[in-house]
Amino acid sequence: MPPAREELERVFREEYGLIIASLIRRSGSFDLAEESLQEAFSAALTNWEQDGTPTNPAAWLTRVAQRKLVDMLRREKTKSDKQPELEFETQRLQERLQDGNEGGSPPSSEEDLESRLEYQDDRLRLIFTCCHPSLSEEAQVALTLRTLGGLATSEIARAFLLPEPTLAQRLVRATNRIRIARIPYQVPALEVLPQRLASVQAVVYLIFNEGYAATSGDSLIRRDLCAEAIRLGRLLCRLMPDEPENLGLLALMLLQDSRRDARINGRGELVTLEEQDRSFWDRIEIEDGLRLIETALRLRRVGAYQLQAAIAAVHAEAKAALETDWQQIVALYAELKRINPSPIVALNHAVAVAMSEGCEQGLRLIEAAGVGGKLDHYYFFHAARADLLRRLDRTQEARAAYSRALRLTANQVEQKYVRRRLEEATKNGDA
Repeated sequence: MPPAREELERVFREEYGLIIASLIRRSGSFDLAEESLQEAFSAALTNWEQDGTPTNPAAWLTRVAQRKLVDMLRREKTKSDKQPELEFETQRLQERLQDGNEGGSPPSSEEDLESRLEYQDDRLRLIFTCCHPSLSEEAQVALTLRTLGGLATSEIARAFLLPEPTLAQRLVRATNRIRIARIPYQVPALEVLPQRLASVQAVVYLIFNEGYAATSGDSLIRRDLCAEAIRLGRLLCRLMPDEPENLGLLALMLLQDSRRDARINGRGELVTLEEQDRSFWDRIEIEDGLRLIETALRLRRVGAYQLQAAIAAVHAEAKAALETDWQQIVALYAELKRINPSPIVALNHAVAVAMSEGCEQGLRLIEAAGVGGKLDHYYFFHAARADLLRRLDRTQEARAAYSRALRLTANQVEQKYVRRRLEEATKNGDA
């Protein structure tokens, strides 16, 4: 791959969310922001190959996209009868680009400054715009993943277990709704924040999950997305410090992220949780996560993120896999099932039961979780089922389950892991 294209792809992965959020703030339009940024990327392909990659590629793309925005508004002005209004918008945009901010009176104290910086964070405002209550919950999550995370429609569709055309239509309807309803690009007032918080939390966690276990590509982990989700989680905690689910969400992400360096070995192969070298776990993130979940639980308003973080904390506190308190994890999953009775939670509960009470009991619960077909296209369902079948020496069934799992993952690291397990099961079956 040419160096210019490789650098452009890196900037896209790492900076897309920040650039697009900045453009939306300046233009007030999702469509114009995306169109201008796409034009900037196209211009970069030509310019960077001819002149070399600029010193600050993200700043180059932002400046070019901003100029494209001005040009688009000027073109629209010539086509519209609303000349004064569009002329005003064009002038205002040019002033924003020159000043680099939206102005406003200076803060009166350091506390006011921190508050204003939180509210003025482009990406946080973008999340709350995408999570406006006039949009469906599915549209809120999908739109934010598309705009903030820069994920392709196919990646989001796999994360939602949806057909790609369905997801694409959902995105189009969402952007049209924002435009027609003139949904403001802002963090809502504090008194209405709780109404919007659940969707925002779901968005942040899905961004983290896409980074922690990428649905496609040659890497298992997209660290840029994990870091972005954790950063946004910290902003949510500062914005609403007494909301325990914000603390639980951040704790969960930190505790899971602490394992990232142990999840892939030197050969680029997936390493399961029970096989990981825990000396590679990030102790600073673990300590931060443990402190956060303890603080959240003391508030005595337990929610799903806090329970998941508590489960991650049990793993983090075990010095070795054999020391894991699986009975406590089973109990925590049982409570999580009570407040969030989803098939995926039931699957995770079944795996914990297998580790605590035996593979036969765990397999029965996995089969029960799959009744109804909601997990038929879920990679981890078939991979977990295959693993228990392998442990029970039901080789032929294990091979079939591994084969099904292999067809359902587009991530090359996961594919390599499943192929190895499938080969092992085939050899054992032929022996």
